[in-house]
Amino acid sequence: MSPSGWFPASPCTPACLPERVPDDGWVRFRRLARTVARMTGLLVVLLAGVPLAALAPLLGPRAVGRMQAFWCARLLAAAGVTVVVTGPRPAAGSLVVANHVSWLDVLALNRVTPVRMLAKVEVRSWPLIGAMAARVGTVFLERDRLRALPAAVAAVADALRAGGCVGVFAEGTTRCGRDLGRFRPAAFQAAFDADAPVVPVALSYADAGGTVDATAAFVGDDDLLSSLLRVAAAPRTVLTVRVLPAWTGVVGHEHRPGDREPARRGSARAAAAAITAALPAPGTDPRPVPAVHGPVRPAVRPAGMTRDEVTRAA
Repeated sequence: MSPSGWFPASPCTPACLPERVPDDGWVRFRRLARTVARMTGLLVVLLAGVPLAALAPLLGPRAVGRMQAFWCARLLAAAGVTVVVTGPRPAAGSLVVANHVSWLDVLALNRVTPVRMLAKVEVRSWPLIGAMAARVGTVFLERDRLRALPAAVAAVADALRAGGCVGVFAEGTTRCGRDLGRFRPAAFQAAFDADAPVVPVALSYADAGGTVDATAAFVGDDDLLSSLLRVAAAPRTVLTVRVLPAWTGVVGHEHRPGDREPARRGSARAAAAAITAALPAPGTDPRPVPAVHGPVRPAVRPAGMTRDEVTRAA
């Protein structure tokens, strides 16, 4: 399994990672000092999450959401990651669908708005992380049991109806960020059942010079420690979160009663097309000027809208 624990191993290979440039003694020393300082900071913030998780049952949903966003923002800062956000904050009860590159993605989504993630059931037993994930309402999925999928979809739909935002990495795995895999449609069924907005979110990473960078990505049989060390050693990582226009209802197909499969597949393709159009091309500066945030009413798009029209509109 991937070190993020959410999905199987990435199909990308170590060749996706940037080549390490040979450095002299002074540069090597600075890299080591930076890595030690950031790893120490990450440990401190992570341990600070223990009492926060213990307080969660005593607080209301709004307070827990603010605490969750604050803790994730502190973890990103400790790792040396600068986050740039554009687009409106997702409305309450939205299905937030993003491409998946790194363990940092979960923190970035929660920095924008508190989200309940869809994760494999084994995460629940992880020390500290499992307890915290359960406390913030993570929806756990038994990935080895297909019969458990309808129950997970129903749980996501219930969370959306209750006004919570649910985060999904619909590719089903991590990638290096240069392209997308096929989006799995199951989670979109939950949005359809709950009549919830679908909010595509494009995540991209850049280095200190503004060049698209895969340093933070999980690739091949990568492990969490290796990824942590790469991020901690980088001079600077810029994570751009592009929140794209939302829609509700059926996208890409005329809906007929009982005709559920085309509806969810159309929404999956539309979300993938919107995110693909928003990702920066390799060799370009992916950092936009950040926008002012505020809740917006999700747009309702015509059911007959084509994939190209969805892409242009996003």
